[in-house]
Amino acid sequence: MKKLALLPLLLLSLAAHADEREWHPYKKLVEDLRLDKFYALPAIERDKINLYLTVKPTNKNIKPSEVVLTVVQGGERHPLPALSPEYRLALVPNPKWMTDDTKILTSLPKEEKSAAGWDATVPLPDGLQWNYNAVMGSVGQMNQAIKKMAGALSMFAPSTKTVTFKFNHRAQLKVGGTVYNTDAQNRVKLKPDNALLKENPLMIASERPYEAELDSE
Repeated sequence: MKKLALLPLLLLSLAAHADEREWHPYKKLVEDLRLDKFYALPAIERDKINLYLTVKPTNKNIKPSEVVLTVVQGGERHPLPALSPEYRLALVPNPKWMTDDTKILTSLPKEEKSAAGWDATVPLPDGLQWNYNAVMGSVGQMNQAIKKMAGALSMFAPSTKTVTFKFNHRAQLKVGGTVYNTDAQNRVKLKPDNALLKENPLMIASERPYEAELDSE
């Protein structure tokens, strides 16, 4: 979810694979990005949200496959999942790793830097038709989650405004009696409508989007 980090992005030094070095303390990363606060919420308060850690190198030429992260605790090594093409990985905090001696190592040259943050998407129901609330209700749910994640800083927390539906081709998305066509990037961006949240019409897609991303714009 672009521009929705609760804190400024963490600019962190990366290290060479041959001289694998510490990237960031595991506990501090989880706490700085409030991932522990998100997963502490009851499941019903986050069931419309998929939250991902993002690790995006400043050097745009670095591919996701070149960023290899490994959790090290004592003599144990635990590789984290590979980054997706969007530089994302699902990171559910592991209570066993929430200690001061647990580190995350990385594989890139130490002179490289990377921004750590998070993105959020909507887990779309199966098929091409969905109830409006099941999808667009994610915006309100995300905003409530952000406030709880931010805690005392909630008055300064950013907010989610839209859901961006991303398609592989030109497509249409019908909401009730209104049809939306994809833009030049094969996307449809919608803000939740209070009247439609009450009415809860069907949303019908001409093809299934590969992602529905929560965004601040």
